[in-house]
Amino acid sequence: MNYLKRVSVLGLLFAFGIGLAPAQAPDNTKVNERDKAKSQPTADQAKNAATDRNIMQEIRKAVVADKSLSTYGHNVKIISQQGKVTPKGPVHTDEEKKNIEAKAVEVAGAGNVTNMLEVKGDKAR
Repeated sequence: MNYLKRVSVLGLLFAFGIGLAPAQAPDNTKVNERDKAKSQPTADQAKNAATDRNIMQEIRKAVVADKSLSTYGHNVKIISQQGKVTPKGPVHTDEEKKNIEAKAVEVAGAGNVTNMLEVKGDKAR
């Protein structure tokens, strides 16, 4: 009987596509090419100044604490250089984009945030 249960479970997993490789691997080539440009802020450019570290830490705490954000939203990059903040990366919705920008503005102040978040528009969460 145990053998039949295992076979049934495996059959269901394969029938619903669980455990199968995705049809196409993710491709970040365009984003990676864009980020090579010297004018594009990247996380490794963030300085080690205490004020920038504190700004990034406070924004990151606010983003991670917001359970309404998707995994993409929780994983955006937060870059601070001399008090200027750039949130960067993909999010699922325009609402997430605005939400994360608002958190950055709350910490860094109006006029100190350049929102480079990109809406994928593929799903809400």
